[in-house]
Amino acid sequence: MTYRVEQTTDPAAFLTLAGEHLAADPVLSTVVSTVLARAVGDPEVPEHPRWWAAVLDGEQVVGVGMRTAPFRPYPLYLLPMSEGAACALGRHLLATGEDVAHANGARASVEAVLGVLAEARGGGARVLEHDRLWEATRVVAPTGVRGSSRRATEADLDLVTAWCQAFMPEADRQAGRPPREGEGEHLDREWAADRVGRGLVWLWEVDGEVVHLTGHSAPSFGVSRIGPVYTPAEHRGHGYAAALVAEVTDRILGAGDRACLFTDVDNPVSNGVYARIGYEPQTEMVRMELVEEAALTTPGPA
Repeated sequence: MTYRVEQTTDPAAFLTLAGEHLAADPVLSTVVSTVLARAVGDPEVPEHPRWWAAVLDGEQVVGVGMRTAPFRPYPLYLLPMSEGAACALGRHLLATGEDVAHANGARASVEAVLGVLAEARGGGARVLEHDRLWEATRVVAPTGVRGSSRRATEADLDLVTAWCQAFMPEADRQAGRPPREGEGEHLDREWAADRVGRGLVWLWEVDGEVVHLTGHSAPSFGVSRIGPVYTPAEHRGHGYAAALVAEVTDRILGAGDRACLFTDVDNPVSNGVYARIGYEPQTEMVRMELVEEAALTTPGPA
């Protein structure tokens, strides 16, 4: 089987090339699809690396990867593909001189691509984080939770920005890892203002005090992804996250779309919450990095 790789910085061209492949499993492709949809609508080219790649067997797309993350180390994101397709993508990255050392996504794809790079450069690859993709087809709403929901407004922008930037570092702490340098910095005021302006951020209030935030993406190929989900430490343990995620999920399903989200496998709190309100695990994902051979015998950075 002979593979070829087509790489482009043009999101519209990539959507034309790979749209059918992405639409075939829109929950699994949710990250690529939502990023692609936003890029098509935003002609401004960012300073960080931004490209998409399709692996083709003849004229059929059989694998997809992208490098669009707006934060260092600008990791790859890979969807499931055969080992042969993933190795072809790895060889393409070597041939084009892409300085890639980190990758997220479907584990087998990540291992194969980084394996090609590691073999060529020396060293190996190690796992930094295990993630899980979930989907809800029904909602089991919790009962007895105090408070009510409302959409965030421009008046909430300071709070939304602060909580979105706290989300990823605190998720690391809940998973038993110290936060990584720069974690969550890309969820800045501009990002928050965009999400609030499009009605994609919800807040939970108790007696007039905001105690929880749940965001979600706009639908792409009929799928909306929940996140970020954040409760300040002093308000945890009261069911606010379960209540609002369930409500937002119900709104998504009620609009005729599918609902999904990601969790860190090492975070028992979030995994338990989502399972109780109707989310079911779909596939395991991973975040890995290339390392020198000596580093393979030492623990990875948390």
